[in-house]
Amino acid sequence: MKKFARFLLGSSLVVGCCWITAARAQSQENTSTPQVLQITREFTKPGKSGAVHDKSESAFVQAMARAKWPTHYVGMTSLSGKQRALFLTQYASFEAWEKDNAAVAGNATLAAALDRDNMTDGELLESMDQAVFVYHDEMSLRSVTDVSHMRYLEISSYNVRPGHDAEWTEVVKMVKAAYEKAEPDMHWAMYEEVYGGEGGRFLVLTARKTLAEIDRGFQEDKQFQAALGENGMKKLLELYGASVESSEHQLFAFNPHMSYVEDEWIKADPDFWKPKPEAAPAVKSTTTEKKANP
Repeated sequence: MKKFARFLLGSSLVVGCCWITAARAQSQENTSTPQVLQITREFTKPGKSGAVHDKSESAFVQAMARAKWPTHYVGMTSLSGKQRALFLTQYASFEAWEKDNAAVAGNATLAAALDRDNMTDGELLESMDQAVFVYHDEMSLRSVTDVSHMRYLEISSYNVRPGHDAEWTEVVKMVKAAYEKAEPDMHWAMYEEVYGGEGGRFLVLTARKTLAEIDRGFQEDKQFQAALGENGMKKLLELYGASVESSEHQLFAFNPHMSYVEDEWIKADPDFWKPKPEAAPAVKSTTTEKKANP
């Protein structure tokens, strides 16, 4: 229960100004939040992560930068679970995603560079997959925030039992109301998987400046429980047990070498998002002494 009480802690993640998606079958014309979030996962082979994968992924970033491509993405590496990298890309709509794919295919130089980079990167990977999510504004709380100074991302995944959407909606409603009352600075973004999975999967994305925020999150459980009260906690536990089939919680670190971010992010924190290349190691000079023949 402790983890569930914390599942909406922290600030929401966004590419640009917020992470995205839209409520299922609901018009989002009145919101400025981008609606579609694509997540690509790359599972690296043993010994092929770290600097080796960073170098491979930086080739994609350089290709996009040379093309001055308008679509940006954020890359991150796992701090828990199986070694992998995530890439999150936002789109205003599915139509915008389609147009971006068509534009890449129509740019012969960029398309050729990405094909070459994919072949090189593929040698490092054990497997990869993709999923697409849509944003639930009514399940999110204060979801717009500046992410340029964030360093970590918590992803909590909840698989809702078929036919129990109503109970799940009530769970989120209760949690949201409790945090609005107990923690005025609380914010998060909620997403639902629409392609790439079996259905019924929801993600809560929480960006962190430091891992110390996780320590504080455990301490804030009491405020959360006090806001709900004893009867509210009992009802919440019952609804959660009835609606949630399983859950998973993972932690990732933003990786600037794998990220093609907007200029505003770089200007806001250039030391992180555009680190200076490492200086080449100094070459020691050696002298060879000539010896006279004996």
